[in-house]
Amino acid sequence: MRPKAFSFLLLFLLLVGCEAPYVGNPSAIEENANVTLHVTGIEIVPFDDGNQASLVQSRAVQSITNFCSRLTFVLYQGDVKIRSVAQKRGDTEYGTVAFALPQGTYTVAIIGYNSDGACTVTSLDKISFKDNRVTDTFLHCQDIEVTDQPATYDVQLKRVVAMFRMLLTDQEIPSEAKQMKFYYTGGSSTLSALTSYGSVNSKQTVKIDIATGQKQFEVYTIPHDETGSLNMTITALDANGNTLKERILNEVPVRRNAIARYTGKFFDDAEGNGSISFSMTAEGDWEDGAEGTF
Repeated sequence: MRPKAFSFLLLFLLLVGCEAPYVGNPSAIEENANVTLHVTGIEIVPFDDGNQASLVQSRAVQSITNFCSRLTFVLYQGDVKIRSVAQKRGDTEYGTVAFALPQGTYTVAIIGYNSDGACTVTSLDKISFKDNRVTDTFLHCQDIEVTDQPATYDVQLKRVVAMFRMLLTDQEIPSEAKQMKFYYTGGSSTLSALTSYGSVNSKQTVKIDIATGQKQFEVYTIPHDETGSLNMTITALDANGNTLKERILNEVPVRRNAIARYTGKFFDDAEGNGSISFSMTAEGDWEDGAEGTF
């Protein structure tokens, strides 16, 4: 064999030998599939808003299209990524994938979220979102055994984030206020599918444009455990990014599927230094939380 031809052959064999088994964004339904994963809905534990009828109704499994605009399915064998499929609401097979897999043990993670781009799965312990912006996020993770018999797995996702909600009681928001900036530490913008908690100590910044008449603002984080807390700086900005008003909240308790809600005057200092009260409350489709004031 000529030396040049041998070099080409050697290069080809090296490339083939180094090729990872990961198949990025394959067809949602593969030919001769023997494993089907189907998201049947979101398992919701609701807040008690005092309406027993809505409480009972909310306890039912909710449709994924009501809560998630995107889904990412990832399949690992050990530490090796085997499949990754990203879907968005409106896709024909939204909520369902089917893979043709060799026999063996695999770990599957399904992430539901509302980002304007697909999440990045570096590993099962490191799942991040576009611009590190956390939205309402849901997860299912389990080991599966692939045999010589086809199998279908019907799964439900569970919420893995906490929400901070600020409700302003100011008579009116100053017209020069154009954005609310929330800077906070103590949470995570990166998710571990293995623990369903945050896996990185992050500093998160979220800016929300103020719509006309808007007085409610919501941000999300992924708690590290069930007893975590945030230190938060909230700043009202004008059109040029200058600070109009700023408040600091320390040790805001957060846990998965619970809302920490702060209500009070942000701009108006008529009540001393502008009182803001705190309560971790039950509302909407979130579970009960402890209440308190300060």
